[in-house]
Amino acid sequence: QVHLVESGGGLVQAGGSLRLSCAASGGTFSSYAMAWFRQAPGKERQFVALVSGFGSRTYYADSVKGRFTISRDNAKNTLYLQMNSLKPEDTALYYCAARTYYSTTDAYMQSQYNYWGQGTQVTVSA
Repeated sequence: QVHLVESGGGLVQAGGSLRLSCAASGGTFSSYAMAWFRQAPGKERQFVALVSGFGSRTYYADSVKGRFTISRDNAKNTLYLQMNSLKPEDTALYYCAARTYYSTTDAYMQSQYNYWGQGTQVTVSA
């Protein structure tokens, strides 16, 4: 059983930056591909980014490509999401998720992720 806890959310002005963290416990962190999803008010949860177990491969949703960077520190059992050039439409509850394989084909499929955190709120003001 893997336990995930997100942190680092907050209120930021448009154009600003935030770095989210996701601390993992209860499993072998490097065994899992890790992802970030987000859910805006009144909308479905959507895929943001995916990273392989050792961090060598990454994959992004088009909406964040070039602005967000996903990374991980396996020694610290922590996943990160560096968010730059934030826009009001990035406002959402951000979740981290873990699954046992890396694939870009079904990266967006929430049902393929085994473990989820509770989320951290990011609010971007205009």
